[in-house]
Amino acid sequence: MKEAADILIHGGRVVTMDSSGAIYENGAVAIRGDRIVAVGEKEKIVASFEPKHKIDASGCVIMPGLINVHTHAPMTVFRGLADDLPLMTWLNEHIFPAEKKINRDIVYKGTLLACAEMILGGTTTFTDMYLFADQVALAAKRAGMRAIIGEVLYDFPSPNYGPPEKGLEFTEGLIKEWSGDDLVTVAVQPHAVYTCSPELLKKCYELAVKYDTQFIIHLSENDDEVRQVKEKYGMTPVEHVEKLGLLSPKFIGVHCVKLTEKDIEILARYDARVAHNPESNMKLVSGICPVPRLLEKGVTVGLGTDGCASNNDLDMWGEMDTCAKLHKVATGDPTVLPAETVVKMATIEAAKAIKMDSVVGSVEPGKKADIIVVDFRKAHLTPVYNIYSHLVYTASSADVRTSIINGKVVMDNRELKTLELARVIRDVDEIARTVIKPR
Repeated sequence: MKEAADILIHGGRVVTMDSSGAIYENGAVAIRGDRIVAVGEKEKIVASFEPKHKIDASGCVIMPGLINVHTHAPMTVFRGLADDLPLMTWLNEHIFPAEKKINRDIVYKGTLLACAEMILGGTTTFTDMYLFADQVALAAKRAGMRAIIGEVLYDFPSPNYGPPEKGLEFTEGLIKEWSGDDLVTVAVQPHAVYTCSPELLKKCYELAVKYDTQFIIHLSENDDEVRQVKEKYGMTPVEHVEKLGLLSPKFIGVHCVKLTEKDIEILARYDARVAHNPESNMKLVSGICPVPRLLEKGVTVGLGTDGCASNNDLDMWGEMDTCAKLHKVATGDPTVLPAETVVKMATIEAAKAIKMDSVVGSVEPGKKADIIVVDFRKAHLTPVYNIYSHLVYTASSADVRTSIINGKVVMDNRELKTLELARVIRDVDEIARTVIKPR
């Protein structure tokens, strides 16, 4: 007698991204509720399960959903607002002033657009740092996306929570509010060591320890930051956070572009994680994160897009392609960061970076059903000699046909199921026209 299943995806090449690197050329995946219950050859899985819904993935690749380890989702409203500028000019003269116009409604609508873009591109989980993070959480939940969210914390007043001392209270309230949710979790996210005092950083880390959540911070992003921190504290940003006692597997350093060899050794010693954002770092001329060296030292590195104001999209396929090529030219070694390694950085290694590898990041029985179907019946994806090569160097967001998150089909045949795309686009266009940049 066949077992019951809610969804059966069959007929495609299943790229599991599990520890053995298993690939089923003519495979299938059975889903019951929010979890994967079986993965294997099509003949065996089809013979074992009676599903409510079948998805024919013939000619396609079935794989784990992509994980964006760092972004600022509401910044879709700033896409293209201030381009071709260095980081500190971009931040202080354009982004911070524009953010004074931000409110809860704008954050919510901007996040909905980000979620639409990510779902259409096969991203099923994102880690977000921004203002009015409660609205980011609500938008992610409405879209059906898995998200780690956090309110950005500074030493200066926020348009959301007001004086700095209220930021920790707001974050703690978010943690409690979303505790136990099946899609949204909350991390503690101070902005950077140059915008947060040592006292605030210590309190942030204490809060992360209290609730056993991640501590996420921009770190060593460019030369200006390193210079400022050295002038003020007499050490690099990495040495500074080590001295403050902030490093552990909970710690995610975002960017980590300007690292010394000692910095890398420190991050490895504490099993701290790194979020790599190559396109944003290139666009702002921040530099190149030494990813190959970090990996050599055993540091877990996940891939992210950063926000739409500095990238200018949330396309993880483009990020994978850029990541692989950037480090080859930076090192002069074409063997550096092979395609399979980069796919891992967007799936299972990204899941490890955010401490969710027991839940997502690979297609395995028992894990949450966060799965995408990528249509390989395309001219630019033919022929196939190496599946990882095509996923990194050839595939695009437009090739994603189906996105499933937590066992729910949120996009099928390029049609969003949880959001009305035309309305989402219209709302953000209105914000851009009337609020952000009035004409």
